[in-house]
Amino acid sequence: MQSNFKTVITSGPLVLVDFYADWCGPCKVLAPILKEVKQDLGDMIKIVKIDVDKNQKISNRYQIRGVPTLLLFQNGTLVWRQSGILQKNDLIKIIQSYTP
Repeated sequence: MQSNFKTVITSGPLVLVDFYADWCGPCKVLAPILKEVKQDLGDMIKIVKIDVDKNQKISNRYQIRGVPTLLLFQNGTLVWRQSGILQKNDLIKIIQSYTP
């Protein structure tokens, strides 16, 4: 998964990674928000979900201590991260601030 992850975060100009867990209540709240963000932004953003329980190496590498944690990569470089739930409009504003 490690080499796949590198491929994923460089697969688009903007890639949002959602570190989540199946047992996490706030993660379940965030899931439909991320769907709406993807619908609104379309090809501008790629959204990837990473289960922290199944991908502990990657979670440790990025020092994920709580879920949900969102990481935004621009051309493979980490440019923003935040833990917790964000509202759709706030998340869209953050993503758009990294678009040319």
